[in-house]
Amino acid sequence: MSTPVDQNETRLDPNLLQAALKPSTERSSSETSLHRIKNLPGYNTPVFKGKEAQRALVEKDVASKGFVPRELVANEVNWFYSNLGIDDTYFANEDVSVISDHIIALFGAKILAFTKHDPSKLVIDLEKIDEKGATFIHTSPPGLTVTEGPGATCEARIDELFLDHSTPENAYRLETFRSAGSISATASQQLRCYFVTKCKFPPRTPAQNGQTKTDIRSVSDPVFLEKATPNTLDIYQKVMWNVETRYGPVIEVFEVEGTRERRLVIGYKMGGTSKFFSALSNLYHFYSLYSARKYVEQFSNGITIISLYLNPLPDANAPPIEHSIFQVMKEASLLFCLPDNPFFLPGNNHAVQEATYAYCGWIFAQHFCNRLGQSYLHLKNVLNENDPTHAEVLNDIKRRFREETFTRESIAQVIHAHPELIRLLYVNFAMTHYPTSDSSSQLMPTLSYQRLQTTQPLSDEELYDKIRRAVPNKHEVQVLEAFLIFNKHVLKTNFYQPTKVALSFRLAPDFLPEIEYPKKPFGMFLMIGNDFRGFHIRFRDVARGGVRLVMSRNKENYSINQRMLFDENYALASTQNLKNKDIPEGGAKGTILPSLGANPRRCFEKYVDAIIDLLIPGQTPGIKERLVDLYGKPEILFLGPDEGTADMMDWAALHARGRGAETWWKSFTTGKSAAKLGGIPHDTYGMTSRSIRQYVLGIYRQLGLREKDVTKVQTGGPDGDLGSNEILLSSDKTVAIIDGSGVLADPAGLDREELIRLAKLRVPVANFDLTKLSKDGYLVRVEDQDVKLPSGEVVFDGTDFRNSAHLRFKADLFVPCGGRPEAVNISNVAALVDADGKPHFKYIVEGANLFLSQQARLHLEKRKIVVFKDSSTNKGGVTSSSLEVLAGLALSTEEFTRLMIFKSGEPSEFYKSYVKDVQEKIAENAAAEFQCIWREHARLNGAKARTTISDELSSTLNNLQAELEASDLYDDVPSRRGVMSRAIPRTLVKEIGLDTLLERLPEPYERALFSSWVASHFIYKYGVNASSVDFFHFARDLAKPQQ
Repeated sequence: MSTPVDQNETRLDPNLLQAALKPSTERSSSETSLHRIKNLPGYNTPVFKGKEAQRALVEKDVASKGFVPRELVANEVNWFYSNLGIDDTYFANEDVSVISDHIIALFGAKILAFTKHDPSKLVIDLEKIDEKGATFIHTSPPGLTVTEGPGATCEARIDELFLDHSTPENAYRLETFRSAGSISATASQQLRCYFVTKCKFPPRTPAQNGQTKTDIRSVSDPVFLEKATPNTLDIYQKVMWNVETRYGPVIEVFEVEGTRERRLVIGYKMGGTSKFFSALSNLYHFYSLYSARKYVEQFSNGITIISLYLNPLPDANAPPIEHSIFQVMKEASLLFCLPDNPFFLPGNNHAVQEATYAYCGWIFAQHFCNRLGQSYLHLKNVLNENDPTHAEVLNDIKRRFREETFTRESIAQVIHAHPELIRLLYVNFAMTHYPTSDSSSQLMPTLSYQRLQTTQPLSDEELYDKIRRAVPNKHEVQVLEAFLIFNKHVLKTNFYQPTKVALSFRLAPDFLPEIEYPKKPFGMFLMIGNDFRGFHIRFRDVARGGVRLVMSRNKENYSINQRMLFDENYALASTQNLKNKDIPEGGAKGTILPSLGANPRRCFEKYVDAIIDLLIPGQTPGIKERLVDLYGKPEILFLGPDEGTADMMDWAALHARGRGAETWWKSFTTGKSAAKLGGIPHDTYGMTSRSIRQYVLGIYRQLGLREKDVTKVQTGGPDGDLGSNEILLSSDKTVAIIDGSGVLADPAGLDREELIRLAKLRVPVANFDLTKLSKDGYLVRVEDQDVKLPSGEVVFDGTDFRNSAHLRFKADLFVPCGGRPEAVNISNVAALVDADGKPHFKYIVEGANLFLSQQARLHLEKRKIVVFKDSSTNKGGVTSSSLEVLAGLALSTEEFTRLMIFKSGEPSEFYKSYVKDVQEKIAENAAAEFQCIWREHARLNGAKARTTISDELSSTLNNLQAELEASDLYDDVPSRRGVMSRAIPRTLVKEIGLDTLLERLPEPYERALFSSWVASHFIYKYGVNASSVDFFHFARDLAKPQQ
């Protein structure tokens, strides 16, 4: 595969071999982007006019303190001022007492070194930190990251104290340089000086009409403007403009004429990364470079620019800077994503690319090492999962296995213990994913290519065999095998994308063990950033679902969330797949786990941007280039709001548009704001409640009940979407409502007008007018203590009372519209049956997602309670979102702006008509499914639970839809047109025309829409046991025009 490489040669990536062998006349994309600048200082050297006067005062102060013999004072002060090469910035910024203290400290260090009879032991460590900034001065060998002494933590502390949390309101600029002189006549060490000063920005002036680019002078600290040369201002201005138009970092290299110095300039938005400044030092030291000067400049428009003046270390056995600078440039992009990488540390000999790969493999192994194994499989075969007790035992054992088998720490130890194997695994990964077919492959032989320490890359089989022979411990073998599994299942990645904000991998899910994940997903994405990790799983090519932020209260909670993240994502996507049974999109879900203290919104934005890297082919050399795509087909994801992300959908859609997704940005997210981006809000139009309502009305209709006579208990109050709409749509006798603020109950029935008032105001039950309660009614707020109820019962703690209140009330109907998942589970479900064996409720319509566990539902149905589960009842929201996606795909940007986005705060007639179509579709689908479940239950004389029928119905519909998508029925044009005219809302067909719609919709989506309509309407009409003859009769009528 590749030419053997000398064992003693500096290591390079095999993927750049061809580039290395190209004629030197061919120039790389990176080299052509190299800028040449004149050999002039980038900053004006400050001259402190009061230096001599200050020197005299310092001499007096040093002498007065008595630590330095008087006859030596003048010499020590003169050495400090004249021989060390300390910049005048220091003398201008510090007062006399601080300077004299530093001179005394330096004198003391010299004495200490003398007593050790070793000039090299002379260590200087001077610092001063206050509210205005900081000064750090310490001994520092050039081109080396020290692991002990004052320099070991200095830059990391500067990151933590001054740079990581920068905002326009609280920002610090940094100047650091290496002193020209040595620290004493007998010691050759140089000093590294850091000056951190708080920025004082001018007031921001509003942008003028038509002004889109920021003038750097209007957002700069005055000290920076005073020191920066016109050339530096010009360079920074262009970098700033690029940062303003991009989400990721901007990285430029400048060659200084007549020298070997290279200046690396990196611009990015504040908060985009952390610990980056200190990590950059490790990066250029790896290539035996040292920095003469470094600057970090902050600007009041939220932009940070770092500038490094890099030089080659004399006599170093390293690639020349003319080559290595391009590798530094490329790897700075990876470092921006993962600056705090435990595998990229001084002395571990991993380059950034290898260390980043090790980190990604570490994350992958944490989630996907097969943690259950044969022991669990044998146990699973012995126990009956349908038995609630057995199921609980299995779940407990599964959780134990996952906690104890492969911990983060044990996996990291394996990676650290086998650096050579990790390097070979990285090369195996790089051989596939390095983009050799475009301009990026022309990178001159700089130098990931040289990083191979073996004669040739190993095949998968050879690598597997080498791991088996080199590692005797089975546990360690399993971890390293996980890296190989990772390599084999990555279909595309932005790992080698020149600029990015987080790493993303599109994975083929074939490696998921069936024992843990019985239904195989269609596709999955893994996103990794410096402050988060996340997944996206979908069960069909065309799929939709929310993106959830999984927040952690503390370190222990974070550790649990970390272990369970993928499993939670899988379960949510699987549930969504059941719910999406009669719409074109299959189930999907995204999860994001921010690190403790991370900004959740920024994590979401990085997650989305990293996904888009894999959805849009790169077109811009040096910024976004073409990736190696083993999947080979276009993909579109549809994201929706979920916990913590409801207010982020607008940003994601607009960002997709900014990234060039002109055809699908409108449908990329649902839950967008109605007025600004033409979204269809579920709560405003009661979309989810309308499907729940069809089940309630269906029960009334089938059993001949009058609504006003039916008593009801509801969780989720008038402040929420489902709770408020349930109140507004119903006219029953509600006897209790439980929400986040407390418990409101009245056996005589809660005052309907007062409930409607609260629902319209969207305020919780704590605001209920207590004069509207009967003598037996009460309100217990969560903050209440020692409250006496009308019955005489005393409530000691309002929160505890609220948390279990859903288990105490009795009524005809229970409609959960809010609450925690599995609030009713196998452990507490017995509390819903009284001492006489009589259930608290006759009918349960599960409006809130996962409010009852599956075992609890089945247990209640055995007690003859009519239960309709969540995946059937609350699908109104997903139907609404599906039709929001359809509008985004079907309308051009001009049409979408005109028809879907509000004008002067008012919706268009098209929008209002389309919303009515959506509401009708929801009611139609929900009523049809209700009838199908009720009919099937009656046909079997109650032998099968409605919960089971609902699940079977979902599976049957999904399977039939998949079969239809793969069949040639879609190719029958009359049938296709007949179905599409019914499946697409009338308002859309009338406005755009069926022919135009069929031209615009992507074929995978069109197939899915066709198949979902046919599958759902056939099954709802003929039932889950319909025959082939039934389908023949049904299909015969598909081509008929809509009545």
